[in-house]
Amino acid sequence: MPAKDHVRVAAAQPRGFPFDSAAAVARLCEMTAEAAAGGAELVVFPEAFVGGYPWGLAFGTAVGGRKPPGRRAFGRYHDAAITVPGPETERMGQAAAEAGVYLAAGVIEKGAARSPGTLFCTLLYFAPDGSLAGLHRKLKPTAAERLIWGEGDGSTMPVLDTPFGKVGGLICWENYMPLARTAMYGKGVEIYLAPTADSRDRWQATLRHIALEGRCFVIGCNQFVTRDHYPSDLEIIADLESWPDPLSRGGSAIYGPLGDTLAGPLLGETGILYADLDLGDIARGKFDFDVVGHYARPDVFRLHVNDAPIDGLSG
Repeated sequence: MPAKDHVRVAAAQPRGFPFDSAAAVARLCEMTAEAAAGGAELVVFPEAFVGGYPWGLAFGTAVGGRKPPGRRAFGRYHDAAITVPGPETERMGQAAAEAGVYLAAGVIEKGAARSPGTLFCTLLYFAPDGSLAGLHRKLKPTAAERLIWGEGDGSTMPVLDTPFGKVGGLICWENYMPLARTAMYGKGVEIYLAPTADSRDRWQATLRHIALEGRCFVIGCNQFVTRDHYPSDLEIIADLESWPDPLSRGGSAIYGPLGDTLAGPLLGETGILYADLDLGDIARGKFDFDVVGHYARPDVFRLHVNDAPIDGLSG
C-alpha cells in the first residue's frame, strides 16, 4: 500500500520552445519550482517539450525525395535534442531535487546506445533526490513523426514505486494501443501519465477512457504553441503558412478513476493545473471493474511483453 493516502499533482502547460532546448529547460525548472510552491509532489510536462514537437514542418520530404533545406532543418533539430544522461538532465534532476518532487518530462533524445543519428521521443522520470529514475521511449511514432523519430522497445516501459503509489504512462497516440495500455495496467499503474501533442477536443475522451478502463488517475498535458514560437530564421518556416494559429491549443487535464474531471482542460493559454488525489478512489473504483484483476479472463486472453532491448531500436 502507498505510504500516503492523498497527493497533490500538477500538469504543466508551458509555451513552446521548438529548436531551443536551453530555453525549454530553463522554463521547466521555473515551472517545477512554481508547482512545488503550489503544493505539488508530482509535476508532469508535455511530450517533446525539451527539443520541441515540430508541428507543421515537413522537413522537405515527399515520397521518394528529400530536399536540402529539409535535411538542414533536421540537422538543426538534431542539434537541439539532448543526450540522456547529459547536462540538460542534470539540470532537470537538480530542479526536481530543489523542489522535492517527482518530475516527468518529455524530451527529444539523441545518442542512445548504438544509434547516435536517431532521435527518440522520450519521457524522463526524476525522483525527489534528483536521480533519473526511469525512461520511456515512444514505441511507435505516428504518421510523419516517423520521418524524424525512431522507435523505442519494451525495455523502457517503467512503472515507478512512489510514496503515493505506482506512476507510469505512455506518450500521445501510444495510448491508442490497447496492448500497450494493458501492459501498463499489468504493472499496477495507479497514476497514469499521458503527455501529448494532440490538442483536439476528442483527446479528452481518450484520457477519460483510460481513467475508466484502468481505474487510475490520469494526468494529460500538452504545450501551448504559436507560430511565433519557432525561430524566424528556420529555412522551412514557410511550411507553417497553411496551418492554423495557435498550432497547439494545449488541453492539459486531470481525471479520476471513474472518469470524473479533476482539473482542466486548459485551452488557449499557458499555466499549471493542480489536483488533490484521494488514492482511496482507486480501490473504490475497482469495486466493479479491475481490468487485470477480477474482471480479467486469463484463461481466454494472455499478453506477452518483450521487455528485452532490441538491437537497431533503442539499443
